[in-house]
Amino acid sequence: MAASNSRSCLQYLLHLAHDNLDFRLPEIKALLALRTKPFRPCENFKEKSPFWCLDGLCEDDVRSIMARSVCAKSAFELWGHGQTHSELKTSILKYPLENMSPFMHKDSTYRINVYTFNKTLQFADRIKRIDAMEYLPFEGTVSLKNPEHIFCLLEDYGADPNNIPEHPNYVYFGRWIADGQRELIRSHSVKNRHFIGNTSMDAGLSFLMANHAKVKENDLIFDPFVGTGSLLVACSHFGAYVCGTDIDYNTIHGKGRSSRKNQKWRGPDENIRANLRQYGAERMYLDVMVSDAAKPVWRKAALFDAIITDPPYGIRESTRKTGSHKDITKPSDGIYVESHVPVSQAYHLSDIFTDLLNFSARHLVIGGRLVYWLPIYRPEYCEEMVPLHPCLRLISNCEQTLSSHTSRRLITMEKIKEPEELDGLAHLSDPRFSPYQGHNAFREKYFSGLNKRCGKEDNKSEVNGE
Repeated sequence: MAASNSRSCLQYLLHLAHDNLDFRLPEIKALLALRTKPFRPCENFKEKSPFWCLDGLCEDDVRSIMARSVCAKSAFELWGHGQTHSELKTSILKYPLENMSPFMHKDSTYRINVYTFNKTLQFADRIKRIDAMEYLPFEGTVSLKNPEHIFCLLEDYGADPNNIPEHPNYVYFGRWIADGQRELIRSHSVKNRHFIGNTSMDAGLSFLMANHAKVKENDLIFDPFVGTGSLLVACSHFGAYVCGTDIDYNTIHGKGRSSRKNQKWRGPDENIRANLRQYGAERMYLDVMVSDAAKPVWRKAALFDAIITDPPYGIRESTRKTGSHKDITKPSDGIYVESHVPVSQAYHLSDIFTDLLNFSARHLVIGGRLVYWLPIYRPEYCEEMVPLHPCLRLISNCEQTLSSHTSRRLITMEKIKEPEELDGLAHLSDPRFSPYQGHNAFREKYFSGLNKRCGKEDNKSEVNGE
């Protein structure tokens, strides 16, 4: 019984991928929240480090995180750590023997791996490090191909590739528990996707968004700017039922020109349903329909467990809604014929965000999350540019840099209360409203920065006599 209690109060080490650094903490927190566990880092926690030590978890919690995370590479039961190998040895020898013994008895097989961050070791140096750990009381047999237990020595040489120290800044040793889901980035790559468009979301970011939204089995997920359904693919992988809308008839029905190189027109079975079928998730597909996000068609009820979307920015896809600036907006008899194509007009980014937040406040369940991308012109960005709503609490705000002057921020919000009569107009009295109206000029600022950069390059060419 004492051993059981001891093993329930362990420390675990997460080894994280060194990309999308802003997105890692919200993802791990969201996955822990699915198990109602708080994020409890050990002392000296550094968010930008590739190694995080966590307290207050059990092995099942860790396996649950690793079964979902695309930010984490591997997880370990931490047996020891220190700034030097000498400190590491002292730390390991203090680790309770009763925690080690189930994995070191004479009938077991094991292997020790050596991993270095920001430095490559020669094979001989790796062997030396393994041999130097002879103080560990292993009684089992080494098996390099198929061991029962895998242990890992991890060395952190910092994040600066131009200033790699001779000795590691920190070293860890632990028992491997599980790997993360980085393989999903390759297996679901848009390059191999059946149906794609100009703005199909990267697979890794799609799974990140699903994790930030705490998507889980049997949830109902909605994307109001569904496009080619990349976000629906990611959510369906985690067992959620998915649906979406888009104003683009050709995209919804898989018609028109193809976005693939050397292919002029889309094929007969290029559609969102086919994408889910490709990954064995067609049963999670509810439907998609042509609809204007500015004129929602849903009944007044909390329907969705999460709303996940990537609104158009006006760069590769236009921002349009149905309507006209003219006085007459429909035939005089008020009846549309079957072939009628509605007139469209500009849909300003600030209006897109206002409508999206109001829609989410009305149609998310309490505790449901809204996850969406907000385009930013970096020289003018401030936190006040992030739209707010009385019913939605801001959870995280993560930046993905697109260029020297533009980026987009992944905004995650959670519904905390049902909307009241005036909540939909709260943004008009919010001092933040004017700053985020600046998003309306994002297209012009984007191309202005692009033109300035091209101009500088042209001037350099002239100076160099090219």
